[in-house]
Amino acid sequence: MTVDEKMALINEVGEEVIGADEIRNKLSQGKQLIAYDGFEPSGRIHIAQGLVRAINVQKMINAGVHFKMLVADWHAFANNKMGGDLEKIKKVGLYFIEVWKACGLDTKNVEFIWASDLVEESGYWLTVLKVGRATTLKRIIRCSQIMGRSDTDNLTAAQIMYPAMQATDIFYLKADIAQLGMDQRKVNMLARQIADELGYEKPAAVHHHMLISLKPPTDVIQNVDDKLERTIALKMSKSKPDSAIFMTDTKEEIYEKIKKAYCPPNEILNNPILEYFKYVIFPKFEKIIIERKDEYGGNVSFESYSDLENSYQDGKIFPLDLKDNLSRYLNDAIDPVRKYFENNPEAKKLKEEVESFEVTR
Repeated sequence: MTVDEKMALINEVGEEVIGADEIRNKLSQGKQLIAYDGFEPSGRIHIAQGLVRAINVQKMINAGVHFKMLVADWHAFANNKMGGDLEKIKKVGLYFIEVWKACGLDTKNVEFIWASDLVEESGYWLTVLKVGRATTLKRIIRCSQIMGRSDTDNLTAAQIMYPAMQATDIFYLKADIAQLGMDQRKVNMLARQIADELGYEKPAAVHHHMLISLKPPTDVIQNVDDKLERTIALKMSKSKPDSAIFMTDTKEEIYEKIKKAYCPPNEILNNPILEYFKYVIFPKFEKIIIERKDEYGGNVSFESYSDLENSYQDGKIFPLDLKDNLSRYLNDAIDPVRKYFENNPEAKKLKEEVESFEVTR
């Protein structure tokens, strides 16, 4: 695979790529690049964390990048996830990994690293202190959105430590690329800014798109001027089950959620149904067929998302057309995950245990 082909795959992952020239130069030099992502194990896993994450990581692997996935169990503990119960958090982390296996991710080529192992190393905490010395409390608090918090929240001391720990993860894992969602942008930019001062190589950042909620956007959200803040405000939330499709939803649950979802005619901006087609369905299926009765125009096929979007904007495809067919494709995409947990006794037991846990924000 050529450098251009590798860059094309990486650009497919990133809605925003910061340091693209840095990535290209390293690829041209034949360096084995390391990408990192960290995830908080925190209850049920929705489609963005599951299927979309698997698609993006696989693209990075296909581009020849070595992927390190940090199971951020201590970060979840600091953020009071699962009531601060580390044993439950670890169980959820194992469950997430099983979901990715079920999604078809080549987990043999993903290095899973547990934060609970890193924190036992003295060098890790020294790096946390170095990061803390290189920035201000005010900026650390501004980074609180990386853990689903606001700088106006009543943050605990542990939560204030969280951004310094996440910046440390990037340096400590020797990541060339921080490959996380747009909601993690502030801490990645912090790491880039302080890298030289601390004697570390500046990490590039490949920020993937955040799937928006199935619910209608409120006027308040629509009037948020800052693009990043608006993206975070619009994203789906596992604390609001109707706002997202989850990886083990039944066929009936999928159809019911999509039926109720926001999808105004001809409108492509902030349309979650179109987003699902763009970021979930088209990357998963080579060609999309919108099935319709003959009296409504009959079946029509699309080989690119842009063609589907244009047809919808022009009124050639209607909301019900999109919803019925999205439900069908989503069910097809998630069905192998359901079967994986049904046919794997250990995975099934793990799933049932995780689903019995009370999720805390």
